[in-house]
Amino acid sequence: MRILFAAVFLLFQLSASAAPMDTYKFESDEQEKTFQKLSEELRCLVCQNQSIAESNADLANDLRAEIHKLLLAGKNEAEIKAFMVDRYGDYVLYDPPFKPLTWLLWIGPVVIFLIGLFYARGFIARQNSSASPAELSDEESERLRELQSELNVSERETSGEKNMKRGKRS
Repeated sequence: MRILFAAVFLLFQLSASAAPMDTYKFESDEQEKTFQKLSEELRCLVCQNQSIAESNADLANDLRAEIHKLLLAGKNEAEIKAFMVDRYGDYVLYDPPFKPLTWLLWIGPVVIFLIGLFYARGFIARQNSSASPAELSDEESERLRELQSELNVSERETSGEKNMKRGKRS
């Protein structure tokens, strides 16, 4: 059993290490650091919740290759970001700039939260105002006393019947 477990484990290890990995050669350590930084800051447009450094999608591979090509061509970080934004829009950035086209991204969640807070406050206020007992009219008070007295009478009769049944059993 242990041999089978070891063989399966080894098989999984070999298949995981067989995944293709892109390696890029850089002219300097500065270019490599810039490449790593940009790969972490740019969003994979296919995965949408991963950076292109984390993603294995074909588009992420293409974007990494494009960054590498631009770095070797002498472009700096700002120029590469500008190129990516021109090509794919602000969505490619994890931290989009604050400008009229992205105001909804920045302000939208706060506005939605405030609307929800306002609604919840009104809902709670309505619940509290309707929870206070209302005054009963004279007719309603009289009817309530009648119902209570009928209930008391029926309870006495029921308990009397139970006592009589107990008495017969003994």
